[in-house]
Amino acid sequence: MGRFQVMTMSDAAAARVREIVETREGARGIRVGIKKGGCAGMEYTVDLVNEPDPKDDHVERDGAHVYVAPEAALFLLGTEMDFEVTKIRTGFTFHNPNQSSACGCGESVELKPADLKVLAEARAEGAA
Repeated sequence: MGRFQVMTMSDAAAARVREIVETREGARGIRVGIKKGGCAGMEYTVDLVNEPDPKDDHVERDGAHVYVAPEAALFLLGTEMDFEVTKIRTGFTFHNPNQSSACGCGESVELKPADLKVLAEARAEGAA
């Protein structure tokens, strides 16, 4: 793979990101972050990106671009983003090794940050 990526995305997630970008004028990708909220403490945020922030980590798969907010990188390290359509909901899902628990509705999660040293080492290896 060579280049460091904070997280990965499945084929389904990449296809959905490309769909979103194609239907929104000026969109370059989506930005994933986290915010405090929900019954378990944190929620994932997904926003449209027109102008990427140079501080964001950039993840790309098959032409789909996802930007990760700097404050979310430690919480999202090693996460796989997926996209699912079920009877109950349609949306992005996150398979996150940093997640210690989730609420019953799946909308809110408890996250522990990855070790800063692990993130720094992964970035250094990706840059080499």
